[in-house]
Amino acid sequence: MDEMQRLFTKSQFRSLLELKLKNEFATDQREASNEIFYKALCLVLKDALLEKRRHFAAQTDSRGKKRVYYLCMEFLIGRSLKNNLYNLGMEEIAQEVLQEMNVSLDDLYELEPDAGLGNGGLGRLAACFLDSLASQDYCATGYSILYEYGIFKQKIIDGWQTETPDNWLPGGDVWLVPRRDQAVDVHFDGEIQEYWHEGFHEVHHVNYSTVKAVPFDLYLSGFDSEGVSKLRLWKATSPGLDMELFNKGDYLRAMGQNSMAEVISKVLYPNDNHVEGKMLRLRQQYFMCAASIADICRWQLKTYGTMENLPEKVAIHINDTHPTLAVPELMRILLDECGYSWEKAWSLVTRTFAYTNHTVMSEALEVWNEDLFKACLPRIYQIVHEINERACAVLFEKTGDLQQVARMAVVADHRVRMANLSVIASHSVNGVSKIHSDILKKSVFHDFYTVMPQKFCNVTNGIASRRWLYQSNPALTGLLNDLIGTGYIKDTAQLEKFRRYEHSESVLKQLAKVKHANKEAFAAYIQKNTGVALNPDSVFDVQVKRLHEYKRQHLNALHIITQYQQLLENPNMDFVPKTYIFGAKAAPGYYLAKQIIRLICSLSKELEQNPLLRDKLRILYLEDYRVTLSEQLMPASEISEQISLAGTEASGTGNMKLMLNGAVTIGTLDGANIEIKEACGDENIITFGMTAEEVDAQKAAGYRPKEIYDNNETIKKAIDLLTRGIAGNTFEDVANSLKNSDPYMVLRDFEAYRRAQEYASQCYRDTMKWQRMSVNNIAGAGQFSADRSIQEYAKNIWGLK
Repeated sequence: MDEMQRLFTKSQFRSLLELKLKNEFATDQREASNEIFYKALCLVLKDALLEKRRHFAAQTDSRGKKRVYYLCMEFLIGRSLKNNLYNLGMEEIAQEVLQEMNVSLDDLYELEPDAGLGNGGLGRLAACFLDSLASQDYCATGYSILYEYGIFKQKIIDGWQTETPDNWLPGGDVWLVPRRDQAVDVHFDGEIQEYWHEGFHEVHHVNYSTVKAVPFDLYLSGFDSEGVSKLRLWKATSPGLDMELFNKGDYLRAMGQNSMAEVISKVLYPNDNHVEGKMLRLRQQYFMCAASIADICRWQLKTYGTMENLPEKVAIHINDTHPTLAVPELMRILLDECGYSWEKAWSLVTRTFAYTNHTVMSEALEVWNEDLFKACLPRIYQIVHEINERACAVLFEKTGDLQQVARMAVVADHRVRMANLSVIASHSVNGVSKIHSDILKKSVFHDFYTVMPQKFCNVTNGIASRRWLYQSNPALTGLLNDLIGTGYIKDTAQLEKFRRYEHSESVLKQLAKVKHANKEAFAAYIQKNTGVALNPDSVFDVQVKRLHEYKRQHLNALHIITQYQQLLENPNMDFVPKTYIFGAKAAPGYYLAKQIIRLICSLSKELEQNPLLRDKLRILYLEDYRVTLSEQLMPASEISEQISLAGTEASGTGNMKLMLNGAVTIGTLDGANIEIKEACGDENIITFGMTAEEVDAQKAAGYRPKEIYDNNETIKKAIDLLTRGIAGNTFEDVANSLKNSDPYMVLRDFEAYRRAQEYASQCYRDTMKWQRMSVNNIAGAGQFSADRSIQEYAKNIWGLK
């Protein structure tokens, strides 16, 4: 790689590390434990990043450049130590210095927990974007909540997902910089008093309860750049003891208010299968939005002394519907605290906000009960109601169609619709793949698209390619460096140069060796951590993503059952050995998703009990799948399972990470799979199943899965086994869902999926053909970099220079 500008020389770095050991921990290199070395190393980097960010932000402001504020309920950043060392060009120096001190840098990496700030693709994308924004020298701040326990730590007990607290802060808080002087008071509940005074409309929120939002900052370095992104995380605390209640002897209520305030930042996505859970989610979202908007406005007024130029100096991005309450909160500040007219405030708001939609799933478009919303956020409710009244009047003027306006309304049928509010209030609305953006225009937001088509655009997702290749796959990185140079690390479009080697037998053999070495390394990691011995000579077939019926992990499982049944009947059949690797968490209240996990684990147990079949067919379920585990898995993966029902997956990002590491996709024409197909070439991806249009036609015709079950002996036999039992467990709920409703058409796509798997095995037998497919995937992966995504956001949406 071209020489990066180093943050420190080796001697400077060693001196700083020794000073931290002495001043912060009262020890030296001879006495310090690995835990102390880990913290000291993190503190050296944190201090450097803090200073670098100050300088970078000052330069941005002195030049009058626009800032980006990215609001998201989750940022799945993984570990920070390794990422920051690589991005700062300090990894080799740190390794040398620590080696001289008889400390292993790899051992220190293992001491850091994954930051419990996210769940799946949404949060990982947000983290990738902060990395890329810094790498391209855009001044960006991400906003979220400092979840004390994150999503949850997944334990698989007798095949059943059990949620335990993910207590990540004891090892992760070393990266956090508390900013208690910048805390914000957030108000809930109470009543609104309104009156006119000397020609001005006065609004007072009274009898409210207060939660204090205390910011903690985490810094992410860009790669070989001046930029550093800031992730500001809000912790909920009580404003203090209610002395009036306490002095009256009402000790429980006095103390209970403290507990209720602090629960807001305890857990990401609390179960909302009950009213209390829904209320907590609403409070979490407003808490994050109110604190973040107050912070943005404080910076704007401090820097420019006015809100008049807000859209020229600030871009606020709503990542999915969770942060939508930022819109009425900014209106509240402009109206109630700054004294703007409605028209002027609305103009500022709509030129400042942009919105990315991440899903077509109705449950994720977020709808709140109107009474609950009004009781919890009385002033915000008034503003949302006014937005709705004014928007509906304008929309009726344009359409003359009351039914269409009712579908576009923010408040209707005693519900408050967040997605509609996001579209109405934003100057830009984008999907995250070409097909997803088309679906938004054709169905989800079709009514809006007919009225305001200029708002809609597409930005296909991207990943932090350097993390998933340069950091995670040194063997492949070394091969690429030798063949095409190192320019691709900064500019991933240069990966295209690798395609010229698709017919070089010597290169294909080298690539095969790299993959096999990565498989052996992953197998060793799994054996060390779980005791399970994998066969590196089997195909590593990988499906790792959130557990949801639309992602169709049960289609994969149903196919494995049919293979198992075939091998039982004919153990000596010609069969390419397969290791199916799953990793996924199910939402705590999602019963059927948990049953699918139990099914996969039971199937794994059944296979393990059959020594004749175990080497041919095996399942590994990765407990508590997370970023760090993904970094181990991606380089070893050979088949990328992207098998959602066409028209349901917005984009996917795991498909991009797997492609970058040379895996071949088996996938439907859904999400970014379509663009992956274009990038790698039709012959280098294995597609199957219905198109989105064919899915719609099936639904319109009245899909009847029971007919497929009755007329397909293979399917019937596999589903009947679910009812009879696998490894002592029965799965009537999964079987009945597939037979009687099958909302994501598993049975309709099953035969096509089985043929795709058979074709994959056929290709795998031809080593040179498989490696050619791998070369073309790696070469085509450059366009799926977050750098490209951010360039498109900057140019087409945020107006950054």
